[in-house]
Amino acid sequence: MHRPLIGVTTYLEPAARWGVWELPAAVLPAAYPRLVQRSGGLAVLLPPDSPEQAAAVVARLDGLVVAGGADIDPGLYGAERDFRTGPPAPERDAWEPALLRAAMRAGIPVLGICRGMQLLNVALGGTLIQHLDGHAGPFGKAGVLGEHVVTPVEGTLYASVAPGEASVPTYHHQAVDRLAPGLVASAHAADGTVEAVELPGAQWVLGVQWHPEMGDDLRVVRALVEAAREKAAAPPVAVRV
Repeated sequence: MHRPLIGVTTYLEPAARWGVWELPAAVLPAAYPRLVQRSGGLAVLLPPDSPEQAAAVVARLDGLVVAGGADIDPGLYGAERDFRTGPPAPERDAWEPALLRAAMRAGIPVLGICRGMQLLNVALGGTLIQHLDGHAGPFGKAGVLGEHVVTPVEGTLYASVAPGEASVPTYHHQAVDRLAPGLVASAHAADGTVEAVELPGAQWVLGVQWHPEMGDDLRVVRALVEAAREKAAAPPVAVRV
């Protein structure tokens, strides 16, 4: 069976250490590519590059995952920086929106995880809440994931992939505020926080606020991989964005 090639974006860090070396590095927790592999795909890592190269990169992929990570620069959605917003990742803030737009133009399946979901909303014209006070469980002790229940919205792509309530691993202090035009909310936390967004229509575009790579529920990424497999097998169709 064809194993689709799924690109996963990476961090770009000023220093990482292995052996005797400490050097700038493009890094990603191994849980991300392992999740793709466990779900039936082939994983390839996509370090930040020139945004002009996004279409050429996407042309070689069957699907795209935009990984979690640093807070998005509030300037990208026209907001002043809250003092609780973390430092930006300018290379990712330039590269990943270009990848998202190229993927949507090409019609390949897209999954945004945590930062990736927020970036999907921002890239399409939405805004974010820069800090959540007293939110249900996602952002507590540094480096320790929380867990809470998400409820799907009936009739959405997410609900078809993962029907019923699910307890998910989560770690964030920002969330969707104003939804981008065209996006719909497809899951919520108990307090109403948007936990998943999607782009209705023929193309498979989904964002989740939690971290599926840190749990055992493969349904979302298996659905991405299956959509990528179907897209790779289908004749090319022009998609307007």
